[in-house]
Amino acid sequence: MPPLRNISGEKVVKILCNKLGFSISGKTGSHVRLSKMTPDGKVGTVVPMHKELKIGTLKGLLKLADIGIEEFSKHL
Repeated sequence: MPPLRNISGEKVVKILCNKLGFSISGKTGSHVRLSKMTPDGKVGTVVPMHKELKIGTLKGLLKLADIGIEEFSKHL
């Protein structure tokens, strides 16, 4: 499994929206809500817009988005 690295919230949003089919569904303070329709229903996640996201935070938001770490790492 390729290692994840610290990455900004802005970069995560760009990857999820441009490469993985998510769209911005809202913004509250420093957090952005993303959602996507799948055959199984709607999937969503929340991305904090920090300069650096910790690895655990990134793994958590990818789990909510139902995206594998390897699939996300391909776009880094």
